[in-house]
Amino acid sequence: MSKAVILLSGGLDSTTVLAIAKSQGFECYALSFDYGQKQLSELTSAKTIANNFGVTEHRIMRVCLDDIGGSALTDPTIEVPKFEKSSEIPITYVPARNTIFLSFALAWAEVLDAHSIFIGVNALDYSGYPDCRPEYIKAYETMANLATKQSVEGVKIQIRTPLINLSKAEIVKLGQTLSVDYSITTTCYQANDKGEACGICDACVLRRQGFEKAGVSDSTRYQ
Repeated sequence: MSKAVILLSGGLDSTTVLAIAKSQGFECYALSFDYGQKQLSELTSAKTIANNFGVTEHRIMRVCLDDIGGSALTDPTIEVPKFEKSSEIPITYVPARNTIFLSFALAWAEVLDAHSIFIGVNALDYSGYPDCRPEYIKAYETMANLATKQSVEGVKIQIRTPLINLSKAEIVKLGQTLSVDYSITTTCYQANDKGEACGICDACVLRRQGFEKAGVSDSTRYQ
């Protein structure tokens, strides 16, 4: 059984990715982050999800991105905005977040002798974050295979992005076929301590639209 590190935020996308990795026969090691986000209920969800899927190990690592700020998700002086269509990168973008998370995943994968890292980035129904694009993932994988001992010795790392070209509705439908329980996931940027969603941020609106377009009952718990 091949080992894989799964970046698990506790949200809809990362949970679907974990379900995909399990269905493909990987031995899964889940990695979550307490990165200074204002709401931590997603980590409660991540713990529940990791336990339900029977991952081999689940780690939550502390990374102080709140010390850097610059994002509505980490800076207490910046409010999380309501959803609006825009061509600009929103203030909810966390500077270099996926690069940082993938670096931790890469280090752990090398220690585990795992050759796959799964991440739930999506380039269709998303908020326009630059570190969710296919060209970014391709560049990161190239870098990873130049930077690690195992790749230099002949074992290549793959950054697997099974959702990258799917709409949110397609992701929900795929999750249904894998029996994913979305009621235990937390996607909202400003969920309360109970994990109840605000219903008005980018993440909430895109999630709700995904369920509606998929024709699937939305089990999200709202405030």
